Amino acid sequence: MTDASLHDRLAIRDLIENWAIWRDAGDWDRFRTVWHEDGWMSATWFQGTASEFIRVSRQGFEDGVSILHFLGGTSIDLAADRAVAQTKMTISQRASVHGVLCDVVCTGRFYDFLEKRQGRWGIVLRQPIYEKDRLDPVDRAASPELDRWALAALPEGYRHLAYVQEQIGFKVKRDMPGLKGPVVEELYRRGHQWLRGGEALVRTA
Repeated sequence: MTDASLHDRLAIRDLIENWAIWRDAGDWDRFRTVWHEDGWMSATWFQGTASEFIRVSRQGFEDGVSILHFLGGTSIDLAADRAVAQTKMTISQRASVHGVLCDVVCTGRFYDFLEKRQGRWGIVLRQPIYEKDRLDPVDRAASPELDRWALAALPEGYRHLAYVQEQIGFKVKRDMPGLKGPVVEELYRRGHQWLRGGEALVRTA
């Protein structure tokens, strides 16, 4: 590994960690710096530009929406001034579910398309991969009565997360990448194309 490659990998990892810290802390000015101007965010509850994602995230933060992130290991594929990074993560959201305060935790990966422009790495596209999740009442003596039919109709990898988000009024996208299957395989294919000079995303959201 060359010194330049190591420097790029460290810069990318730093960027990924800053994304989680600054977003969860509501440090919106610094959060904006991890994106390129044409950056795009795709999540269960939001698909759109980085600028709009920052706006709605800030509004939710100020309105008391509680969504937090915890990061694990990162794997980075580098090709000159482009990179694809996969980072193990959990998304934790607290909300009232049928009158019972609950925590939902989803485990997965951030799959990031990155580019270095004028010496600065930034996110061009962030696409989470949702692998599995669970829902727990904050007070173990309480238990929400879930609509089992509605729950079963949601995607397996983020079933409980989607249920909670729909309960509080979000419109949830039903075809996000999971651990296996054609959707995540297509994401991997796009990642390989990105490293070879292709586009990150056809923006049809």
